[in-house]
Amino acid sequence: MIATLRAALVAIPATIWYGTRILWNVRKGGERARCACEELPRTWAQVLCRGAGVRVELEGEEIIDPDRPQVLVANHVSWFDVLALAAYIPGKYRFVAKKELASIPFFGPSWVACGHIGIDRSDRASAIRSLEEARMKLERDRPTVILFPEGTRSKDGRLLPFKKGAFVLALQTGVEVIPAAITGSREIMGKGSFRIRPGTVRIRFGRPLDTEGLDVEDRGVLTQRARAAVSGLLGAPEVVRPDGGAPAPPEPSTNEER
Repeated sequence: MIATLRAALVAIPATIWYGTRILWNVRKGGERARCACEELPRTWAQVLCRGAGVRVELEGEEIIDPDRPQVLVANHVSWFDVLALAAYIPGKYRFVAKKELASIPFFGPSWVACGHIGIDRSDRASAIRSLEEARMKLERDRPTVILFPEGTRSKDGRLLPFKKGAFVLALQTGVEVIPAAITGSREIMGKGSFRIRPGTVRIRFGRPLDTEGLDVEDRGVLTQRARAAVSGLLGAPEVVRPDGGAPAPPEPSTNEER
């Protein structure tokens, strides 16, 4: 409870402070807006992690190329997945996440002002428009676009089925897909809980999945390849079916689940 209270006492004023600064600089426009949107969200996320007693460890971060556009897909079990990535992923990035985030005071308006993309999961036409917006940002700004293809946080930590939007985006733009596995965040703050415990979040980046030679008709295959890659990084490898269907069950493991 003390850790939760401490985190809240840091998070609320930090969100107001950094959100206001971002909006002010975006209103001014020009280079100030660009710098504010690249630097201040990262600093805000680092402050919130430290305030919650959360350390972040990266493995394979050299795979992220700050000079090339990429699509990064990761598992999702906690709000600290977002904070850890926002705080420490190399280079410039944009999140594609549920549109409800835009309604959070101070955070939401600054999130939108900096070019992050809200997606309405209940409206297919709106979701398609959001992915088109992400495509234009990839081609124009060349960031790492971050998506959680499960579409929601997993309550028990098991990897949920992947939705195909992230992979349609990668195929339309011809960019690599970077799989990433996030562990430790569920123990810090799980879905449905407001309690925060200090701990360590580990982000493991996997080898890029090339989209060369694939088209949008191959989205099912790419989706399953990416899910298998994330599952493997989490320690539960899957076998991918060549037709892009449901993966075969993993081989039995003698390792205990942690």
